[in-house]
Amino acid sequence: MSDTLFMYPEYEVVRDHDKCIACRVCERQCANEVHSYDTDLKKMLADSTKCVNCHRCVCFCPTHALKIVKSDDTYKINANWDKQTINEVYRQAGTGGVLLSSMGTPKPYPVYWDKMLVNASQVTNPSIDPLREPMETAVYLGKKTAKLERDEKGRLQDTLPPQLKLSVPVMFSAMSYGSISYNAHESLARAAEELGIYYNTGEGGLHKDFYKYGKNTIVQVASGRFGVFKDYLETAAAIEIKMGQGAKPGIGGHLPGGKITDAVSTTRMIPKGVDAISPAPHHDIYSIEDLRQLVYSLKEATDYKKPVIVKIAAVHNCAAIASGVARSGADIIAIDGFRGGTGAAPTRIRDNVGIPIELALASVDTRLREEGIRDNVSVVVAGSVRSAADLVKAIALGADACYIGTAALLALGCHLCRTCHQGKCNWGIATQVPDLVKRLNPEVGYRRLVNLVTAWKHELQEMMGGMGINSVEALRGNRLMLRGIGLTEKELSVLGIRHAGE
Repeated sequence: MSDTLFMYPEYEVVRDHDKCIACRVCERQCANEVHSYDTDLKKMLADSTKCVNCHRCVCFCPTHALKIVKSDDTYKINANWDKQTINEVYRQAGTGGVLLSSMGTPKPYPVYWDKMLVNASQVTNPSIDPLREPMETAVYLGKKTAKLERDEKGRLQDTLPPQLKLSVPVMFSAMSYGSISYNAHESLARAAEELGIYYNTGEGGLHKDFYKYGKNTIVQVASGRFGVFKDYLETAAAIEIKMGQGAKPGIGGHLPGGKITDAVSTTRMIPKGVDAISPAPHHDIYSIEDLRQLVYSLKEATDYKKPVIVKIAAVHNCAAIASGVARSGADIIAIDGFRGGTGAAPTRIRDNVGIPIELALASVDTRLREEGIRDNVSVVVAGSVRSAADLVKAIALGADACYIGTAALLALGCHLCRTCHQGKCNWGIATQVPDLVKRLNPEVGYRRLVNLVTAWKHELQEMMGGMGINSVEALRGNRLMLRGIGLTEKELSVLGIRHAGE
């Protein structure tokens, strides 16, 4: 018996038939086959059970005859067994499978960015006008442990390990080819090149067409080793070892077989149409010593010319893990918080495992400073960095830069319907269906990404100017510029900030 018999649709398609002209645009635009035309009734109909609330039909309706509303149908009120919990039991009883979900958790956990306020300067430490005075937003990622050395003529020698230079402390998060479309990857790559930043390939290899963007590309080496070979490593500006991911700490990756097309198969070096499963652990890494071996193997393979990043998930002991990573030879640590997005994750993992990136970042930065090894690595954070304000707060808590993923996809047109794993993205982003992929025009997509990061750069400069700070380097780890509001003493202690009013 189908589980849908037990459940009323989560969303309802509401059509104003007085406005509807039966142009059938909604029918053509919906990959989920929600809309249809009844020739006998001579009007459009909708099957709300198929609707994922992507809003494609709403946006394209020429007469604004459509809207999607959340169903007000409810079970008998029960504080313990809410509607979502009951529906999830029905789904599993009908399928016998693990529930899969996409994007970040929708659970109402605390968002600590919103519980921190930024301080401002006024008289004794005057503010800075970013329109008329120099304001440095560029950052360098990599080890800063080089000693000052001179040659026999007294000239300074460059002994600094390889660095990544960013015009603004923002990069595009790891999103693999397969989980997102060719056009989405092209948009990210082109935007990174124009902005002078980097985009991350994720664990899906690098399509041959995008090797030309190598100077702005970070390639990933995950447990599945998909698409990893010499040219892949040598093309990149940096290499990232994925040990963990914020949306699914402790488990591996999963790309449904329906997304493994010919091109994805070739790029990943795996069979077409077969689920791509990255195992939970790297089967050659069970200690920091093992991790160190892979770090140096990758450095050796690329003549020590590229920084190596180690990506970990934000979990309760991430400060100790980061300490080990900093001693492993890695140049950069990336920490991914539990609100981070994903193409497909077990619902139980996504909604119940990991910790907020704000707390993880603060604890890692504190630990590295206490151990005197903060300069051994740069720290990059991810996991629902939503705005320039979040970016400023992350840097003040100790980050060198931030990865953005969901914000970048929103710039491309994503409506957060959280059904990426189904492969039917109506906006041409999380799909490999040719007719859907072409809905995302890379020319438009990359320009929107450039606009987004440019806007954030202006806001970063404005906020730094208001603090009387003229460089990102002076903001990094400057927790005196943050104040908490509505936080407990323990939360303030972990974040290392004072309460507002102090």
